[in-house]
Amino acid sequence: MEEIEVVALTPLEWLADFGVSMIPPILMGLLFYAVMRGIFRADATERKVYSQMEAEERAKRKKASNA
Repeated sequence: MEEIEVVALTPLEWLADFGVSMIPPILMGLLFYAVMRGIFRADATERKVYSQMEAEERAKRKKASNA
């Protein structure tokens, strides 16, 4: 069996390895944030438009019942 040589990293090499290894999780987090933000904004917009449509329909019904 071969011996594996363990190489000690300098602090700068360690920080560089850490920084490079953190890029994928950070990018995935940003992607998740962007997707969820889009979903929540679309939902809020849909609710606002739906409530406006309901208010218009109520106003039409009220007008029709008064006439």
